[in-house]
Amino acid sequence: MQRNADTHYPILLVHGLFGFDRIGTFELFHDIKQALRNVGARVFVPHLSATHSNEARGEQLLAQIVRVLEGTGASKVNLIGHSQGALAARYAAAVAPQSVASVTSVSGPNHGSELADFLRKALTPASLPEQIADTVATLFADFLSLLSGKRGLPQDGIAALNALTTEGVGAFNDKYPQGLPKTWGGKGCGQVNGVRYYSWSGILSGKLLDDGLNSLDPFHGFMRAFSRYFITEAGQNDGLVGRYSSHLGTVIRSDYPLDHLGTLRQTGFPLAKHIDPIDLYVQHAERLKKAGL
Repeated sequence: MQRNADTHYPILLVHGLFGFDRIGTFELFHDIKQALRNVGARVFVPHLSATHSNEARGEQLLAQIVRVLEGTGASKVNLIGHSQGALAARYAAAVAPQSVASVTSVSGPNHGSELADFLRKALTPASLPEQIADTVATLFADFLSLLSGKRGLPQDGIAALNALTTEGVGAFNDKYPQGLPKTWGGKGCGQVNGVRYYSWSGILSGKLLDDGLNSLDPFHGFMRAFSRYFITEAGQNDGLVGRYSSHLGTVIRSDYPLDHLGTLRQTGFPLAKHIDPIDLYVQHAERLKKAGL
């Protein structure tokens, strides 16, 4: 059966921390973008600072939304943000709801990340370790920008870290609460100021040996290691973001058997329970189309 996800408004895929649109022939959202285009969607990938605050990245996103609207003649866009990209998307929708039809958070730290809290405590402000970490993060972000051929965007590793802590996201949420649940682990309002809000995410379950061939993926191993630093959502996180911390608007599902990077890409190995992370985006585009978005 021919699938159709020709959404009324264009889709923008918004990358998170240390993300990029393209490096050489490699595109971060390549499989997702191609899958969406194959079913009729118009898809764009904005380029934001690899490391910076949610507001700074949100302002960059707003500028690129304007360009997409001018280029396509559309009146609004659908924003799908992965990880910190979800916070940039939320900012854009809160500031300019007239230009945003929907915001979808994929593995977004909408209530902060316990891993970021751990790193923030380990890096004493103004200390040498913090200065070294900031320098390394900024140099790496600049390197990514150089490889992508899109230099010029500001980078700020410490601003990014502060923006992802529970305290930092809490301050952000005080200013931009649209779509947030009123109770921990609940669902938020599905529509605010004309903007629809959705979210989905995954969790790590069982042990590494239970992951089959997926355990051979080194990035999956990193997510397993990082998950040990979670206390509030121990056993209920994807390695970088807690399950309930990811909730925003209409929660499609927050316990897919996928780690944080697994909701962004195929690993090349068979995944647990036959979840195709790329197809989740196609299903969602179909959902947006059905909703008239």
